[in-house]
Amino acid sequence: MTKIAFFDVDGTLVGDSSVPTQATIDTVHRFQELGNLAFICTGRSKPEILPDIMAIGFDGIIGAGGGYISYVDEILHHHTMPEKAVREIIDFFDAHKIGYYLESNSGLFGSKYYKDTIQETIEAYCQGDEEKIAQLTTANQWFYDLIDSFAASEIDYADVNKISFINREVAYQEIADKFGQQFEMFHMTVPFFGKESGEIAVKGNDKQTAIELVLNKLNMTKADTISIGDANNDLAMFRACGYNIAMGNGTDELKAAANEITTDVDHDGIAESFKKNHYFA
Repeated sequence: MTKIAFFDVDGTLVGDSSVPTQATIDTVHRFQELGNLAFICTGRSKPEILPDIMAIGFDGIIGAGGGYISYVDEILHHHTMPEKAVREIIDFFDAHKIGYYLESNSGLFGSKYYKDTIQETIEAYCQGDEEKIAQLTTANQWFYDLIDSFAASEIDYADVNKISFINREVAYQEIADKFGQQFEMFHMTVPFFGKESGEIAVKGNDKQTAIELVLNKLNMTKADTISIGDANNDLAMFRACGYNIAMGNGTDELKAAANEITTDVDHDGIAESFKKNHYFA
């Protein structure tokens, strides 16, 4: 029976370097060779799914936390935020000097303060450890380079999938109270962005609803599904799938909801689990 696996990206497919290991790549290929389907299932928008990840050759993508879905070359779903609301959110962030970046399928667009704010959150996370600060800054350079590559591009404010904010100025809950009635609010899953950082996305889109749409399209059922993730936003993915794997670096809540806990991302947790389960063949 054909299986379909949904792979989170950050903390699951890739670690801080954002490059998948060869063991991870080989595991996905082996799973597909056995006649199964492999989907990315991530909060990242399409431009953030870097060439090293795309080169693995996934059968489909769930991106922007469920706001964008594609299967092979077909776009199954794409839901964007209203332009008026986008402008209201960024006016609030600019007024409070909160760093943010706009995520669309055409690019990632950083605010005036986004890079400085990320650096501040990295320094706070590392608690003054200069070596660790340097390591994380270097590991995050791909992200700065990606946003810089769109700096000269015109922003289409009507084509925004999601807004991510990096924040040390205003309590996350205050932002959630202000915008949470209209939008889905999520805590940021990147640890060094800090606990007051988060994401604002279109209401009604999450990994569960996206997976269910994919299953309906492919005439598959929950019993055919496997998911693997590390963060609380993967709880929605777990609710949609029949067999759920938490990474060793995952949150306590996700581990409690999992059928299996594997090793962490730096010790090839995907490869360890799929080998143990004979690639689910």
